[in-house]
Amino acid sequence: MTTKTYHGSCHCGAVTFEADIDLAAGTGKCNCTYCRKRRNWGALLKPEQFRLLSGEAALGEYQFGTKSGHHRFCKTCGIAPFGSGYVEEIGGAFVSVQVLCLDDVPLAELEAAPVNYADGLHNAWWQEPAEQAIL
Repeated sequence: MTTKTYHGSCHCGAVTFEADIDLAAGTGKCNCTYCRKRRNWGALLKPEQFRLLSGEAALGEYQFGTKSGHHRFCKTCGIAPFGSGYVEEIGGAFVSVQVLCLDDVPLAELEAAPVNYADGLHNAWWQEPAEQAIL
């Protein structure tokens, strides 16, 4: 495991954070209705691997379905750089960082990062969905 500390932000810079991520351990894309519309590409972390540096007051929140996830977004620019929640099936408490919101990640590291696909549409996150090209 090679964890690196990356810095990230929303588009306008009101929300900034740092996160300890091992991109080689894998990233994820989900086919649920929310993730598909947003084209989410995230890295799942334990909460202690994430630190919000600025912008708590600039954050809005969206929840749906089971309300187990807190989808956070900047109220100024609309970008959603991370979310958090608790889902037992994926290990309990988590933070999901959008890897394309990392400001200092080398493109080569993103290109090399494995992508795991989850069938959130059918609440079967441990299975790969049949369609992946659009994710």
